[in-house]
Amino acid sequence: MIRIGILGDIGSGKSYIARIFGYPVFNADKEVGKLYKQDKKVFNKLKKSLPSYIFSFPINKLEISKAILSNNDNLRKIIKIVHFEVRKKMNLFLKKNKLKKFVILDIPLLLENKINKKKDILVFVQSNQSEILKRLKSRSNFNRKIHKKFKKIQLPLDYKKKKSQFIIKNNFTHKKVLKDVKSILSKI
Repeated sequence: MIRIGILGDIGSGKSYIARIFGYPVFNADKEVGKLYKQDKKVFNKLKKSLPSYIFSFPINKLEISKAILSNNDNLRKIIKIVHFEVRKKMNLFLKKNKLKKFVILDIPLLLENKINKKKDILVFVQSNQSEILKRLKSRSNFNRKIHKKFKKIQLPLDYKKKKSQFIIKNNFTHKKVLKDVKSILSKI
């Protein structure tokens, strides 16, 4: 099994491109959403760690947002609890798909959390910043202050780009992206 990690800026189209590969995708953001909705153990840990912010199960993303915005340390607390569980989910995904030729890792903090391995193929998604901002603003849950906090905990984009073996320039047209993905798969 070859692991392909998708890197790039928030809103650059990483999840879209991950799906275009046509192989099993581990989407960390979706797993976090499932944890908030379904995992009582995660709720209890977050409630214990952030009793002034977390009140209801399933976890309300507004409560998470308020916790993140009120205190820099709260984001670290959330990450510590949630990422531990996401990593367990990823390991189950990898075990389940061990006989597949490729698996795609759509994990926003892949390098930051040292989830990648030396043999992983890294693909950097490069997108126009104004297009990214336009797409982010169209999201119903977009919050500029939270966006800035997440940007602060991420490695610089130039570093991620240098670490990557391939770069896809995402102009948000399916035809070009599909062509780039097929080209990458043919070179691996």
